[in-house]
Amino acid sequence: MIVHSSAIRSSRKLNFALATILSIVLTICCVPAHAEQAKKTSTSNSTSKAAKAKKVSKATQANKTAKVSKVRKTVKVKKVRATKTQMRRAQARKKSARGRVYSTTPRRYAAVRNAQPARTFMEANAGSLMLMSHAAFVVDQDSGETLVTKNSDIEMPIASLTKLMTALVVVEAKLPMDEILEIGNEDVDREKNTHSRLTVGTELTRSQMLLLALMSSENRAAMSLSRHYPGGRTAFIAKMNAKAKALGMVSSHFADPAGLSSQSVSTARDLHRLVSAADAQPLIREYSTHEESNVQVGRRTLKFINSNRLVRGGGDWDIGLQKTGFTNEAGRCLVMQVTLQGRRIAMVFLDSFGQLTRYADAMRVRQQLERRVNMQPRLITTSAGISP
Repeated sequence: MIVHSSAIRSSRKLNFALATILSIVLTICCVPAHAEQAKKTSTSNSTSKAAKAKKVSKATQANKTAKVSKVRKTVKVKKVRATKTQMRRAQARKKSARGRVYSTTPRRYAAVRNAQPARTFMEANAGSLMLMSHAAFVVDQDSGETLVTKNSDIEMPIASLTKLMTALVVVEAKLPMDEILEIGNEDVDREKNTHSRLTVGTELTRSQMLLLALMSSENRAAMSLSRHYPGGRTAFIAKMNAKAKALGMVSSHFADPAGLSSQSVSTARDLHRLVSAADAQPLIREYSTHEESNVQVGRRTLKFINSNRLVRGGGDWDIGLQKTGFTNEAGRCLVMQVTLQGRRIAMVFLDSFGQLTRYADAMRVRQQLERRVNMQPRLITTSAGISP
């Protein structure tokens, strides 16, 4: 059978047209379905990303909140501790002003005031000598006259002023000063956990230990000196109390060689006797007024400085002997032997509130005494008002 070529071409065109129409119909029908699926997929991906971002944001915010909360809690704890300390000290001062027991913490040697209470800073007259220290005692060493007295017979903790007695016992024992002593576990402060750069195992000579105890008030150095005393620390403390009795320090008691214990107590008047005895020892005078010293500790060279800012560069002070002290119970304490107007003056300040108060009190006494050019002995009593 013969088919004409034109018929064949017409058939092909028809098939092509039908295929094209079918393709268009299928495309029109399927595109919405694909678009809907793509839209759903896109929406799902966007939702997933948003959820992840929100989760990350919440985690970040939670971390920030936790950090801020931790910082706030730390600051709050510090504020509470500071507030409690201030309240405790303020309460003790308020009680003492009413003639009650003076004690920031319960202790064996709390003193009861039966005499007229000392004037406070705000109550003092304009022309009076105003001292912020709770107790003070100033004596002309040459004439023996008392120049300033304030609560000088009240027992109270004396902190590191104890190290003057420690030094006196060590020097009078005449032990070899070049003997090597070691810091041991027994010398570490377990009572107040005070910091020290003298690590366990540090080896220094007895002379270096004494220097650091007097100059920088190193507690472990003082403890090591007592431990290497003949008979050990027990014998050393017994000797400290025996020496105090020999000096006439009837209101004093020493419980440790560093002054960390609140049971180490004395009075401003008794401490004047200790200052006078220590002043007679050239080595104690030299070491207590040493400005700074480099000490080889193991492979390191450590620089230690004097704990008294007046020694480190406090103007034209002529200081022959000094010692500072501080604990929460004792407050800030200071004893000095200085030369003013050619006269040797011993100063004792106990329980000063604030880092600079004891030095300011020393300056007030100095200015008061320098105004009296002739330096005539005259009793100045802060407990009942000061003579101008």
